Amino acid sequence: MKEKADYILDVRGIISPVTLLKVSSLFKKMKPDEVLEILGRDPETRTFLFKILPEGTFKLVEKSVLCDEQLYYRIRIIKVNPQ
Repeated sequence: MKEKADYILDVRGIISPVTLLKVSSLFKKMKPDEVLEILGRDPETRTFLFKILPEGTFKLVEKSVLCDEQLYYRIRIIKVNPQ
């Protein structure tokens, strides 16, 4: 697994629907084996994120909660070839 993400999408401060559109758009442009790191604060995004990505096209690499001035999450996914 790569140490560094190919793409980092920082959506802390962006509302959930816009976040989901940004993730979906970027994911479509990604190539297999590329890693996307998503940073956000909205718990709804975490809930709906995996529902908008096509099943079988990604693997969850990391899901963690971090803290700066506020709590936020980091989700790392890797794009895979669909089966």
